[in-house]
Order: sequence, then C-alpha cells, then structure tokens
Amino acid sequence: MNEAPNSQVNNQTAQQVQIALPLLAPTVTYTILGFTVVIYILQFLSRGLVGYNLNGLDVFEFYAARSNDAIRAGQLWRFITPVFLHASPMHIFFNMYALFSIGSFLERQFGHARFALLYFLGAFSGNVFSFMLSDGYSVGASTAVFGLLAAEGVFFYQNQKIFGSYARQAIGNAVFFIVVNLFIGLSPGIDNWGHVGGLLGGAIFTWFAGARWEVIGLPPVLHLQDERELRDIILGASLVIILFGMLALWGMF
Repeated sequence: MNEAPNSQVNNQTAQQVQIALPLLAPTVTYTILGFTVVIYILQFLSRGLVGYNLNGLDVFEFYAARSNDAIRAGQLWRFITPVFLHASPMHIFFNMYALFSIGSFLERQFGHARFALLYFLGAFSGNVFSFMLSDGYSVGASTAVFGLLAAEGVFFYQNQKIFGSYARQAIGNAVFFIVVNLFIGLSPGIDNWGHVGGLLGGAIFTWFAGARWEVIGLPPVLHLQDERELRDIILGASLVIILFGMLALWGMF
C-alpha cells in the first residue's frame, strides 16, 4: 500500500498528517503535458509543410485522429492517440490547463502508475463512446480530462471523512464544471460523446481503484495509508477495458 504524498485537508488530524509526509512531484502529469505540447507544435509545423490536403487534416490528424472508418479497418491505436492531438491553440490550452490543475492533485493521491492508468483509460473509454455514437474525426485530451473530473468527484466522495467540508465543496465544483462543459459540448463541432465516455471510464476506474485513505497511528505520530491493494487496481482497470472493449467490438462488427 502507498503512503499519501500530500493531502489538502482542513482539520487538525489532516494537518498533522500533511506535515509528516513528503510531497510527491506530479511527474506523469508534467510528462504528458509536455509531450502533448510538443506534438501540437509538430502538428502546427506539419500544416505549414503539407497544408490541409489530407482530407482537410494535418498529417498527425490523418494518421492518428479518431476516425471510425480507419478504426474499422484495423487502426486500433486511434482509440488512444487522439488524446495527444489538438485542433487549435485554445483547444490545447484549455485541455492542458485542466490536466495541470486536476492531474497534479490526483497524481499525488493516486501515485504515478495509477494516475497514468486513469488518464489513458479515460482517453480509451471516451474515444470508444465517440466511435460508437458520432461520425467524422475527433481529436483532443478532453476525453481523458473528463475522466479526471469524474475521478476527482469519486475520490472526494469516498474520502469525505479525511477531507471534511473541503470534500463537499470539491464535489460540488466538479459536478458544476462537468454540467457546464457538457452543456457547452452541445455546440456544433464538439465531440460530447467523447466527454461522456471519459466521465464513465474515469468514474468506474476510480470507484474500484482510486485511493481510499485511512488515518493510522496515535498522535502525534500519524500517517495516511491507502486501503486499496493491487488487486483493486487490476479490477478497476479490467472493468473499464472489458466494458468499453466490448462496446468497441460491437461498433466494429
């Protein structure tokens, strides 16, 4: 089991725990963010070199965007690779800002490997839902970002006794942000089904595999311990992969 790296809690017990524990640097969050920005720069440069003569797409979108026809032709990597592609500077800015804001916190709670698993399961489930229920092409990290939003809400719900009133505030903020962005997603050109799929994938995984902290020890020597074990993480990931994998197979055949 992992010890909690940092807990933003507002009661006396939590303050003691927070002081006693080191801060875990969100290196996976920073790595994904940096890699995604580099890919967008390459997208931008490719548009200048080859233009938009590939069915109106840049070279990265042409070979890696979510495309139903390409997926049915066997290009299964497109269930993941759209998470690294973006259509405009504003598109990548908002997604990377959300990744930085939410991901930094969640990675400190989940640990590096479990956070990376959460991020890409959100991308996978979102792109599967998009594949099932929409046409054309789609790109963007919002599938994974909505998975993080769902994970944040579930995490605080399951850890209310640790975070107290802060948990209720955080849950309310997450729900508000989800509702507002799903409403915005009704606008033309936005892949809202990808958002819904990411939400479902992130929520399912976190419900079974997200960090659940317990305070153990006697004052003043206290620390947080995660009740989740490896089998819980395997269960959560397997449920998402099996459920959305079956939906993908249904959509393909």
